[in-house]
Amino acid sequence: MISIDDLTVSFGGWDLFSHISFLINPRDRIGLVGKNGAGKSTLLKVLIGEQQPTSGAVTRNGECTVGYLPQQMKVADTTSLREETATAFKEVLELEAQIEHLTEQITVRTDYESDGYAELIHRLNDATDRYHMLGGDNREAEIEKTLLGLGFKREDFDRPTREFSGGWRMRIELAKLLLRRPSVFLLDEPTNHLDIESIEWLESYLKEYNGAVVLISHDRAFLDNVTNRTVEISLGKIYDYKASYSRYVELRRERREQMLAAYANQQRMIEKTEEFIERFRYKPTKSNQVQSRIKQLEKLDRIEIEEEDLSALNIKFPPAPRSGRIVAEVREAGKSFGSKFIFGGAEFTIEAGEKVALVGRNGEGKTTFARMLIGQLEPTEGEIRIGHNVHIGYYAQNQDDLMNGDFTVFDTLDRVAVGDIRTRLRDILAAFLFRGEDIDKKVKVLSGGERSRLAMARLMLEPYNLLVLDEPTNHMDMRSKDILKKALQDYNGTLVVVSHDREFLDGLVDKVYEFRDGAVKEYLGGIYEFLEKKHMSSLRELEVKRVETRNDKAVRTEPGKLSYEEKREQERQLRKVQGQIAKAEEEIAVLEARVADMDRRMADPAAHGIDLSDGAVYKEYEALKKQVNDRVSDWERLHNELEQFNHQ
Repeated sequence: MISIDDLTVSFGGWDLFSHISFLINPRDRIGLVGKNGAGKSTLLKVLIGEQQPTSGAVTRNGECTVGYLPQQMKVADTTSLREETATAFKEVLELEAQIEHLTEQITVRTDYESDGYAELIHRLNDATDRYHMLGGDNREAEIEKTLLGLGFKREDFDRPTREFSGGWRMRIELAKLLLRRPSVFLLDEPTNHLDIESIEWLESYLKEYNGAVVLISHDRAFLDNVTNRTVEISLGKIYDYKASYSRYVELRRERREQMLAAYANQQRMIEKTEEFIERFRYKPTKSNQVQSRIKQLEKLDRIEIEEEDLSALNIKFPPAPRSGRIVAEVREAGKSFGSKFIFGGAEFTIEAGEKVALVGRNGEGKTTFARMLIGQLEPTEGEIRIGHNVHIGYYAQNQDDLMNGDFTVFDTLDRVAVGDIRTRLRDILAAFLFRGEDIDKKVKVLSGGERSRLAMARLMLEPYNLLVLDEPTNHMDMRSKDILKKALQDYNGTLVVVSHDREFLDGLVDKVYEFRDGAVKEYLGGIYEFLEKKHMSSLRELEVKRVETRNDKAVRTEPGKLSYEEKREQERQLRKVQGQIAKAEEEIAVLEARVADMDRRMADPAAHGIDLSDGAVYKEYEALKKQVNDRVSDWERLHNELEQFNHQ
C-alpha cells in the first residue's frame, strides 16, 4: 500500500532519518515507537506529504487513501457536532448527486445499444457500488454509532462545535477520520483525550478495521491490544519487529544485549588498532601496515548504541509527613455549575496511605472533584472535609501550560524552591531526565512530555502527604511513565489519581471510584478488576432490565448469579436471537439471488425484454440492494447480541 524507499530527512546538517526503507501492507497494525524527539511524528508527516524528505521517496499504490490524526488540530466553529461530523461523507454526497444525474440521463435516452448508453450504465454501477461500500445507505446510523462510541451523548449532537473543549474537539476529528474509512490510518497519540470506555471502543474498531493502521501511542495496553507489528526509530535508523509492543520489548532487550557485546568487541578492536597506529606511526619499516590500519578504521561501519539512562529509575518522592488516619471525608457531596448538574450524592472516605483512581467518561466530574478535594472549588451540595495535618500536592491537566514559557527549566524550579532543597535542584532535574544543557532550555521549546516531567518535578520540592494528580501521564513517553509509576508505588503518602491509562494504573491503585451518570460508585481492587466487574455489571443490569419488563415476579439475585426465572428468560431470548439470525440469512440469500438475476438481465436488456428507459427498473434494482444492506445490518446486530449472550 505504501512503500518507504531509502528515505533521509535532515535538519541543519544532521540526519533525523538516514536511508530508511520499509513497507506498510494491507491489514498491518503498526506501532511506531522510539524516544521523544526520535522523529515519530515527523515520519507521519512525511507519509502524508505534509513534509518533504531530503532524499528518497514515499510511494502509494493508485487506490490507497490516507487518514491522518495529528496531536493538535483545529475544528470548525460554525457548525453543530452532527453537521461537522457529516462532512466526513463528502464523497458519499457527491456520489448521491452523480447517481441521480446518471439515472436521469439513462431515463431519457433511447439508444440502448450504443456505446454511450453502455458507458452510462457502467458509470452508474461503479458509482452505486462505491456508494454502498462507503456506507451511504447507513451514514446517519454510522455517525450516531461512532459519536456514541467516542463518548458523546445524543443530546450533544446538535450542540455547536465551539462549545466543546480541546479534548472533545480532537474526538470530533477522530470521528470524521473513522467515518471516512481510508486505506491507512495514521494516528498520533489518539488516546490522549479519551476515557477508558472510549479507548476500549477504539481498540475494537481498529482491530476489526479492513485497512492498515500506523499509530504512535504511549499507552502500552492500547498498543498491545491493537498492534501486531512494531517499528522502532533509533538514531536515525528503523528496526522492524513482527510483534506487538510487549513482545517487541523482549526482542529489543535481546537485540540490545547482542549489540552491546558487538559494540564492546568493536571498541576493543578500535583501541588496539589505534594503539598500533600511534606506536608505529613514525617507523618507516611499519609504514605500510600503519596505512593499512588507518584505511581499515576509515572503512569501518561503527556500531552506535542508543543511550539508556537507568539512573533515572531511582527517583523517589520525599517521605510523606504524618497525617491523621482520615485524609478526606466526602459526605453527600455534589457539584453543579448554574443549571448544569455534574454529579451528586458522593459518599466515601479516603484513608491515609490509600492509592485510589478516579475514572469515568469525560465531563462526568473527575477533574471537578479533584479541584473540590484541593479546595479550588466548593461543593454545591454536601461537604468535603480534609483531615488533620494533610498537605496537598496537586498536578493539573494543564499544569504544564501554567508555567512561564520564558523561564528556563532550572529557573522554573529555582523560583519556587526554598531552603535546603535548592541545593538538590540539579539532582531532581536529572532524575526527570533533564541533564547538561537541557536545564538551560526555555520552557516554551520543550515537548509536551518534557513539560509534563518538569511540572511533576516541581511537586518534589515540598513533602506532601496527599498527592492529587490529574492525567499525569498525558504526553509522557513509556520510560517516563515507568519512572513515575515506580516512584508513586514507593510513595508512602496518599494518592488520588485521575487517569485513563490502564497500564499506568495497574498495580498502582487498590480502589477505583467511577463517575458516571451523575453519581459516584466505589469498586475495591485494581483497575483490571474494576473493568471486569464493570463489564459484568453492565451486562447483568441489561439482563435484569429485560427480565423485569417481561416478568414482574422475577427474583433478583446477587450480581453474577441468575435466578431460575432469569435463566429461563435468558435461554428464551437466546433461542429467539438464534432463530432471527437463521431467518435473516435465508432472506439475504433470496434477496442476493434476485439482485444477481437483475444484474444478469440488465446486462442484456434486449434479450430479456427489459425497457431500461423506464426509471422504475432502476428504482426496483436500488430498492432490492437497499433491502440486502438493511438485512445484512440486522444480521450483524443480531450477531452482536449473540456475542453478548455467549460472554455472560
